[in-house]
Amino acid sequence: MTADVVATARGWIGTPYLHQASCRGAGCDCLGLIRGIWRELAGAEPEAIPAYTRDWSEPQGDEALWRGALRHLRQKGPGDEAPGDLILFRMRSGAVAKHLGIAARVGPAPTFIHAYSGHGVVESALTPPWRRRIVARFALAERIA
Repeated sequence: MTADVVATARGWIGTPYLHQASCRGAGCDCLGLIRGIWRELAGAEPEAIPAYTRDWSEPQGDEALWRGALRHLRQKGPGDEAPGDLILFRMRSGAVAKHLGIAARVGPAPTFIHAYSGHGVVESALTPPWRRRIVARFALAERIA
């Protein structure tokens, strides 16, 4: 199933960035990418996602994405990395974690797939600056198998 998660995520590459959307080829944001992959591999989403603003959960300091992932996925420990993992990022120090991606390759040249404002869905190198922003990993492949 890990290969299915990565292959499905790669099928979204080139989808334009569109806030709150989740439609392959038409538009998605980082959460929409994960939602779309879930629907393609597992069927119905596990819960409804309310409308959200670009700064959602920041004013309250609410770790909404982290809590949502914990409701449906197993959080992995440090160093436990596998292709197909859901990766949660904190984009700024002191801010809530609110960017998501899918680990595509691990090892000496790791990559991840994510929807990034201004770029759409891309596969990016998981460089040290990105790696420093990771706050959690989740076993997505085992949940949607």
